[in-house]
Amino acid sequence: MRKGIASVAAHAGRWPWWVQVASVYAAARVVSACIFMAAALHQGVNPWFPAKPDYWNFINIWDARWYGEVLQNGYPSQLPVDESGNVQENAWAFYALFPLLGRAVSAMTGLDPALALTFIAMASGLGAALVVYRLFRYKATHRTAMWAVAFFATFPVAAVLQVPYAESLNLLLLASALLLVMQRRYMWAMPVVVLMCLSRPTGVPFAAMAGGLLTYRLWQRSRPGGGLPDAGLPDAGLPDVSGSREHVPHSGRELLALAALAGVSGLSALMWPAIAWAVTGDPAAYTKTETVWRGHDLVPFKPWFDTGIQLFGPVLGVLAPFVFVAVFGLVMTSPPVVALGAELRLWCVCYMGYLLVFLHPQTSTFRMLLPLFPLALGAALVSRSKAYRGTVVIMFLLLQIVWIVWLWAWAQLPGGGDYPP
Repeated sequence: MRKGIASVAAHAGRWPWWVQVASVYAAARVVSACIFMAAALHQGVNPWFPAKPDYWNFINIWDARWYGEVLQNGYPSQLPVDESGNVQENAWAFYALFPLLGRAVSAMTGLDPALALTFIAMASGLGAALVVYRLFRYKATHRTAMWAVAFFATFPVAAVLQVPYAESLNLLLLASALLLVMQRRYMWAMPVVVLMCLSRPTGVPFAAMAGGLLTYRLWQRSRPGGGLPDAGLPDAGLPDVSGSREHVPHSGRELLALAALAGVSGLSALMWPAIAWAVTGDPAAYTKTETVWRGHDLVPFKPWFDTGIQLFGPVLGVLAPFVFVAVFGLVMTSPPVVALGAELRLWCVCYMGYLLVFLHPQTSTFRMLLPLFPLALGAALVSRSKAYRGTVVIMFLLLQIVWIVWLWAWAQLPGGGDYPP
């Protein structure tokens, strides 16, 4: 048995890299589909369909219904309000690129809109896995990059990559933009970032990353011996096959292009709120819509302390956000994460900073951690042990069961409603 598995693994190791990545990703999605189907068998009464739905109905719930609403009916020209004038939940919280692509695919193929959105999500997830592998190969061997892709594909919330949510499309565009940044193809990254900012709200942290990277590169050039390579681990020491020029100092033209990318990213981050303003006539249309789901106005940082107090009490709750930041800081300065290089580390820091400033922490927070996917490579670099890496994959799959059963499946709470995934 063991020899047979080893023989299959050795044969698969001779496949082209893209076949290997696609196979790992497809296998992970099949496992997720089995978990979804098993959970659907136990699904009881819910707001969308009869008990024990089939797979396709089961994955087309929660935000998938909102994207379907946008695909079929577009966005409201006036914000819906209740009798007291409070803005109600509406489609402006859901960015346009994903449903617009769904509308185009549905029109060209005749597919049902829900199936069109599902097809786009699954294809985008596969594309994201391929780009993520190319990104990881800048810093690691093929074997380690493949394990990191396996971590990415089996992450506890990775099942969302095969449902009609915009996460997979956003990750494809984000990974592509990061890859272009690492290749110093800053001008090519601009249109990708514009599209990314129309898929999900990742423009602000990307602009912060680009601006921080520009500052860092300028600092490198200003010091004696500027342009030295970023620190790395021995595991990342294979000859580069991706065309990286990280050992070469940035030219003046490259720095100007990076500055332009930072500017374009910042403007693109404001594009969706500006579109909502132009259509509805309300300059705060997007912000008002987003805050409906949290039940109160946006106050930076405060929700983290409120949630901390709710979970841990008035003393430990106030300390909890600081402890979280300290732990994250230790992770970001650990040798395996330092090996990711300036671009990927800076992205992770900026994105987490963005979440700390603007996010209202709740059960959906787990899903919003997916853009931190570069840390999958850091996790793979912790150890080359097959036992360690295999255990991580198994634990991720077990936690995926928890995520689907706890958050995706509907089970009404005593006060009504359910925790969102």
